[in-house]
Amino acid sequence: QLVESGGGLVQAGGSLRLSCAFSGFVFDDYTIGWFRQAPGKEREGVACIMTNDDSTLYANSVKGRFTISRDTATNMVYLQMNNLKPEDTAVYYCAGLEIATDTLDIGEYDAWGQGTQVTVSS
Repeated sequence: QLVESGGGLVQAGGSLRLSCAFSGFVFDDYTIGWFRQAPGKEREGVACIMTNDDSTLYANSVKGRFTISRDTATNMVYLQMNNLKPEDTAVYYCAGLEIATDTLDIGEYDAWGQGTQVTVSS
């Protein structure tokens, strides 16, 4: 199970931090990813983190602006989003994959949260 929170309305150049509470993974090594879907567009990968070594992968569009991290004590994954742009407006989803692999391929992920809206005004 995955539950997102932290979305909202922010002006361009501002910041937001999304949170993903997850549970129910059977194995010790897995991947948590963040994805987004803008109106009229396909869902796309944003960032992921692997629990075996905390390595990360980012989409080119967010490199240098977004940071994914996790808190092992609380089973939380965060997406810190800085210097937000209007084109970052989307519903953001976190998703889980029961192996540790660096992928933003939507089809690889097994479980999804319900999403949280992020709106960036210009």
